[in-house]
Amino acid sequence: MVKIVEKRRLTPITSLYRVEAPLIVRAARAGQFVIVRVREGGERIPLTITDYDRERGLLTIVVQEVGATTRRLGELGEGDEILDMVGPLGEAPDIPSGGHIVGVGGGYGSAALLCLMRELSDRGEKTTIVMGAREKELLILADELEGICENLEICTDDGSAGFKGFVTERLQQMIDGDPPGRPDYVIAIGPMPMMRAVEKTTAAAGIATTASLDPLMIDGTGMCGGCRVTVGGEVKFACVDGPFFDAHEVDFDEAVSRSKMYTKEEQKAAECQRSAKEAA
Repeated sequence: MVKIVEKRRLTPITSLYRVEAPLIVRAARAGQFVIVRVREGGERIPLTITDYDRERGLLTIVVQEVGATTRRLGELGEGDEILDMVGPLGEAPDIPSGGHIVGVGGGYGSAALLCLMRELSDRGEKTTIVMGAREKELLILADELEGICENLEICTDDGSAGFKGFVTERLQQMIDGDPPGRPDYVIAIGPMPMMRAVEKTTAAAGIATTASLDPLMIDGTGMCGGCRVTVGGEVKFACVDGPFFDAHEVDFDEAVSRSKMYTKEEQKAAECQRSAKEAA
């Protein structure tokens, strides 16, 4: 079990947790993930590592309550314990040095950029984060992200904060020469449609791009095959071969289709959970 030492609500359905996990933190690298189980007999869910503190042995994760298990996790508070946490898992991305590195985050995917972009900034890279959400109230960790990169570009669909429009529109402006300048390398983390749109934008400009296929992951060990995807004409598994891949080699049509594979089961689980609460 891992103890929750801090919980902070970021949006009505998104929370940040800091947990005591010294063994995981000791080996953790930016871009990796953990597998969490909330209750006996419950499903295993992958969660990207948001940050870690090696000295204190604290691991930070951000959870959006979209399914039955994440809702159960959302019911836990400071002092409670998460039944199981395994990690770190996955391969950390290999980002080349030099040039202007831009991290593009969509929704709660922006949280996964925190320790990754900090690591790049610490090694002396020019860094920019372009983060997006539907509206201002759904932006997460903007202050923390601004503190670890040279430039923070905020985008909202409704214009309630920062640039009015999609992250890809702001990214295109930068590619065309607007400050803070054209990217030399792009890292995309967020919903699958957003990452596909980022890939199309950067492909047209000939910019190297990495995408995290963590939305596909299920059991995190490669055993279930649920995160199977074609990359560069070869079959890969997002959890054991990734989650980061060359975005220009990913078959996004296949990836988007696979990400919707268990939608009916997820909806059924959520309905059962609501019914159980109503009956209690």
